[in-house]
Amino acid sequence: MKNSVTNYISSQLAENANPNDAVLMQRYLKTSMPFYGVKSPIQNEIVNNVTKAFPITNQDEYNSMITKIWKLSRREEKYISIKLARKLKQYITLDALQIYEKMIREGQWWDFIDPIATGLIGPLLMKNRIEMNIILDKWITDDNLWIRRSAILSHLKHKENTDDKKLFQYCLKCAHEKEFFIQKAIGWALREYSKTEPDLVSKFIEENKDILSNLSKREGMKHLNRV
Repeated sequence: MKNSVTNYISSQLAENANPNDAVLMQRYLKTSMPFYGVKSPIQNEIVNNVTKAFPITNQDEYNSMITKIWKLSRREEKYISIKLARKLKQYITLDALQIYEKMIREGQWWDFIDPIATGLIGPLLMKNRIEMNIILDKWITDDNLWIRRSAILSHLKHKENTDDKKLFQYCLKCAHEKEFFIQKAIGWALREYSKTEPDLVSKFIEENKDILSNLSKREGMKHLNRV
């Protein structure tokens, strides 16, 4: 039965397809990858149905299912792959990291990378600091900008458990970059952490104001300016 999970997902998306929305979604994301035109609430329903109809009982099954769904050709199918990977939290382990990295390298755009970075790589970092720091220390200098962005955004939702030394280190490693998605990631990560440690973030931005890009500083200060 598990072999038909991809057929089930594709058929459910096809049944709910909206060609007009598909065109708009494709245009918004500036991608040539085709859409069904199915919005997130229906995708979430499909995800819930998949977890009931195709229960996962071990890591190998999880890895296999996520990989098979990710290989499908339309964007919502890949979204569902990510949503399932995040929903099945007990299988977000180091044994799945290779799959997540593959998804990042192949995804190559923010709508894929951000939920992977925050919802998969981030939890892995929280649970496996030593192992993941070694890996992310390599990611932050990787040639692939989406891998570097993921290394920064993996700290995004850690709040009081944030490793601020590592976060600040990664921000400075990439501070020289002109790439919009890196500058934005730095600012986003700093802004989120400023909700937990406003003084620390404010001090970091002030001390590095000549190094950080204007975009990173502006984004990083957004919450602090409201307080």
